[in-house]
Amino acid sequence: MKQRAQLALFLILAAVAGAVWYVTLHPRGPEVSAAAGEIAAVDKLGVDNPQLHWWKIASARKTTYEYSRRNIFSAAAAVPAPQGRPGKGAAVQPPLHAVPQPPVPPPAPVVAPLPVKFFGYASAPSRSPHRAFFTDGEQVYVVGEGELLLGRFRIVRIEINRVEYEEVATGLRGSAILEEQSPGS
Repeated sequence: MKQRAQLALFLILAAVAGAVWYVTLHPRGPEVSAAAGEIAAVDKLGVDNPQLHWWKIASARKTTYEYSRRNIFSAAAAVPAPQGRPGKGAAVQPPLHAVPQPPVPPPAPVVAPLPVKFFGYASAPSRSPHRAFFTDGEQVYVVGEGELLLGRFRIVRIEINRVEYEEVATGLRGSAILEEQSPGS
């Protein structure tokens, strides 16, 4: 019985090996031929003649540099060429080189003002963080130090008569002063 089981296992393994060998050597179906076509398409680079173009190399070697009166290392415009030829008695002036102007620095970034009005603050005696009160006319916002106001401004510090904030998107800091409320407001 043991020998029969070994023979059956050998025949099953031989059949599996034969099937794998047949599938790998005899591809079937259009998907294999399509993949071969894609590989052939990759080999074509769209170059008519892959040989070196010696005539282009020779013409590039024959070119000479012509002075264009422009400093290629400066963004300043070229000095205009003199008009006409100087007469016999006129002195030839050397070309004037444009003095490059220093680049104009970009304007300093400005922090956006708070779109709400700072009208008060509160502090508890138990060393809890200060709370500031803001209003946009209809709604009142109570924000503590380190918290976000309107999702755009982080309250950095709350003092007696002003609040310091940081715009989250740019990291720029600004401050708003305490605005007194009129009795009619």
